[in-house]
Amino acid sequence: MLNSFYIFKLRIKSSNTIFASIYAILLFACISFSAIAQAQRKPNVIFIYLDDMGYGELGCYGQQKIKTPNIDQLGAEGMRFTRHYTTFPVCAPARTGLLTGKHSGHCFIRGNYEFGGFSDEDEGGQMALPEGAFTIAQLMKQAGYATGAIGKWGLGMNNSTGDPNKQGFDYFYGYLDQKQAHNFYPTHLWENGKKDTLNNKYIYVHQPLSKNASPQDFDRFKGNEYSGTKMAEKTFAFIKAHKDEPFFLYLPYTGPHVSLQAPDDAVKEYIGQFDEQPYYGENGYAPCRYPLSTYAAMISYTDKQVGKIMALLKELHLDDNTIVMFSSDNGTTFNVGGVNAEYFNLTAGLRGRKMDLYEGGIRMPFIARWPGKIKAGQVSDLISAQYDLMATLTELTSTKTNWHTDGLSFLPTLLGQPAKQKKHEYLYFEYPEKSGQIAIRMGNWKGVKSDIKNKQSHWELFEMLHDEKETTNLASDHADIIAQFESIIQKEHQTAVIREWEFIDPKFKPKN
Repeated sequence: MLNSFYIFKLRIKSSNTIFASIYAILLFACISFSAIAQAQRKPNVIFIYLDDMGYGELGCYGQQKIKTPNIDQLGAEGMRFTRHYTTFPVCAPARTGLLTGKHSGHCFIRGNYEFGGFSDEDEGGQMALPEGAFTIAQLMKQAGYATGAIGKWGLGMNNSTGDPNKQGFDYFYGYLDQKQAHNFYPTHLWENGKKDTLNNKYIYVHQPLSKNASPQDFDRFKGNEYSGTKMAEKTFAFIKAHKDEPFFLYLPYTGPHVSLQAPDDAVKEYIGQFDEQPYYGENGYAPCRYPLSTYAAMISYTDKQVGKIMALLKELHLDDNTIVMFSSDNGTTFNVGGVNAEYFNLTAGLRGRKMDLYEGGIRMPFIARWPGKIKAGQVSDLISAQYDLMATLTELTSTKTNWHTDGLSFLPTLLGQPAKQKKHEYLYFEYPEKSGQIAIRMGNWKGVKSDIKNKQSHWELFEMLHDEKETTNLASDHADIIAQFESIIQKEHQTAVIREWEFIDPKFKPKN
């Protein structure tokens, strides 16, 4: 009887051992299959695109006074580009070039062509992307990705062909109208074509204050729900909702574009560090009691949201299979709205700012991070442009399209394969505002031609290897290079879709 008991106990023990072994094998198999599936899955792509952030506004690009530890960490863990360019030096057309892969001589939208006004009742947006345009969102959908855009759109309202949901994005949340984005405490944002009402009263941000304004007067330009916070929350929700499938997420966040508005806690982190005086709204946009602290706070607040995105990717085990890219639409704004570019050295000493084709207006910070694929701590001097993103994502996803792009894939550079990297013969820029401007970057040479509409134009030529701040004009010594530039204009310029943008080959004489 006793022996039978021990035999029975031994059988139970053996059975438990067998079950435990089977469980361990199945668990190992599940983990292995999951790892294999994750490795075989297409990489997620997140493109963070700030607004009016110049080349020198991040710590990893030399900024000394504004704290950006999370974005700096992106640069340390990935690749930082030093000669990367936007397509245009202002908001809407820069986004057009990024999204459609066209340079400025081929873009449909070439300026901030506005409709409506600033009030909620007059919200009209900007000129819309046309039906038939092909965007990187449509490319990624074709490649099997879920697509989202959260931030500032500026390429058409929900009742136009430019509606982001009609241009390849499954999901959109944010500002449709750039003028509404002048206020970081709006009454509403847009979610897939419908208004999402926020707990804010309407603020007309372009109302100046008198010089004897009280602290309470400045508080009129604050609200309860900050748009940057709302957009970050929607970003986290999108990532969680699509964690089990490849996704492309375009994040055109609105800071540090004026108006100068940030949550009080963010501003308090800087108050007392700068010698600053109140800004009363005399140069447009919202008055601000602490303009220097608020500008720095807008950037640092966005930096913290980037840190939260990266933490979420790690939490969801998406980190190793997600490419995170970071850039800006154009250079630092001129001194409006309380911005003081010189105090912070926002252009890193480069000539020009927003709306200029000098380096300060078009050279952008650009960072790409992809653990295990992009080697950490790399710095690239590849001459590249934001309209290269279409070609890069096309190569990344092995997707074929019939859409013509002006870009070249920079994927070989990201992957450490310089021998495979194709290089631009030149980069071409044109911009119709500020009396018409043209710029061409060809190797170490850059030409700039300004004031074309007033027929006062002349070429400036700079040798960029030793004169990146564009101080010494060598045009008179290199007529052969200037002749090449003139030929490039004839090759690259296509007639603009509206009269106001056609300054190179106008077909109509101006009215007297």
